[in-house]
Amino acid sequence: MKLYQSDRAPNPRRVRVFMAEKGIDFNEIEIVDLDLVAAENLSEEYKRKNPLGGVPTLELDNGTCIAESMAISRYFEETHPEPPLMGTDAESKAIIEMWNRRMELNFLFPVAMAFRNISGAFADREKCSPEFGEISLERATKMFGFLNKHLANNEYIAGDSYSVADITALCTVDFARVVKLRIGEDQTHLKRWHDAVSARASAKA
Repeated sequence: MKLYQSDRAPNPRRVRVFMAEKGIDFNEIEIVDLDLVAAENLSEEYKRKNPLGGVPTLELDNGTCIAESMAISRYFEETHPEPPLMGTDAESKAIIEMWNRRMELNFLFPVAMAFRNISGAFADREKCSPEFGEISLERATKMFGFLNKHLANNEYIAGDSYSVADITALCTVDFARVVKLRIGEDQTHLKRWHDAVSARASAKA
């Protein structure tokens, strides 16, 4: 089994943290690092595994390739059910999915778009819009405030239990430093949560 990834990108980190929470031995999976700046993820060889060229991609022993962070996480949730990170019954699964989608669409995506469009890091291969970058940055900034308010009454993103939604939010908060976004001094509930999830051994994966 091989995991194609990049150390600096937030989506591969989501998978690594998920795997660490599951207690999966990283020595049993070949980690293949791709240089995104050098566009190694856009090589013809890699695009035969993932036509869109994104990271991460998990290549199974039978040659099947699974791309997208949550698809890979779903695979590991099914093959390593304990501890459950995507819910245990219909209600909890739906609640966690709801919050994870919120973290992806309203938090991770705006941060990523702010980075890509303001920095122009990939301007050699995509059209950048500084205006859209600033709009995305504003949306991401508002989510810090939203999460601080939400976490005033919730221990974790999706309620009382640590889940994949916390993994997505953690990786987003940490990645947001590239656009100079950090937890504000007055965002005490968000800081309490971030300190707690960052202290988990998996956060270092």
